[in-house]
Amino acid sequence: MNSKNISQRAAFLVLKTASMATVAVLAIIVLYIMSNGLKHINPAFFTQKPVSMGREGGIAPFIKSTIYVTSVALAIAAPVGIGSAVYLAEYSRGLTPVRIIRFCTETLAGIPSIIFGLFGFVFFVIFLKLGWSVLSGGLTLACMILPTIIRTSEEAIKTVPMPYREGSMALGATKWQTIVKVVLPGSIPGITTGVILGTGRAIGETAAVILTAGSSLRAPVSVTDPGRTMSIHLYVLTMEGISNEKAFATAAVLIMFILGINFAANKTVKLMRRQV
Repeated sequence: MNSKNISQRAAFLVLKTASMATVAVLAIIVLYIMSNGLKHINPAFFTQKPVSMGREGGIAPFIKSTIYVTSVALAIAAPVGIGSAVYLAEYSRGLTPVRIIRFCTETLAGIPSIIFGLFGFVFFVIFLKLGWSVLSGGLTLACMILPTIIRTSEEAIKTVPMPYREGSMALGATKWQTIVKVVLPGSIPGITTGVILGTGRAIGETAAVILTAGSSLRAPVSVTDPGRTMSIHLYVLTMEGISNEKAFATAAVLIMFILGINFAANKTVKLMRRQV
């Protein structure tokens, strides 16, 4: 066996070990949370309101708040992110303003969530006078997940082969018709993946939401009402020592939400790829 084969096998072993370590860490976290949380979950936990600051009762208002805040964030970030990705991938020509946009997007992706929370509190809550509300929290989360959606969508659009575009335009289609009829349908699986990644981050975010959406125990009726997401409720239960049992149960539900979204997304992406 020569040195080249030895180095290849060594590299393969290192990469395989790293991959297995990642899976092991995820499995340990999920199994630990589930083993401590599932035994405290019952049907009433999903339907009842919290009692004694969450020491008793359920998390029904927090599930509703989580869905509201995440939906507002996606309703804003998804169209803006996909539209920006289309511009960067299809209309830009490597000009200086485009490079600045990409640099700003990458920088925005690395900003800590607490900074987003402080910005959202100062700008949305105080300056725009939206107050602690689902809308303020959703707008802040939209700013957070926007870079993820832009980058993944742009890369997905770039994977569509150039001959597809050239064939469409050779048949008389305009640039916009080519994008709508050819490019976007071919890149939907990748775009969907980016949106799902943003959704997972939005659902699990705490620092940015607690400063903008508030921490109300009541379920929000509209986007102008404050709310407490499941991640905030988990943080409060743990940091204030209210109930470790309810904290583990909430964490288990949160993990089930994220795993369910990722599972559904993977199935959807596979179905889309078969149809494209």
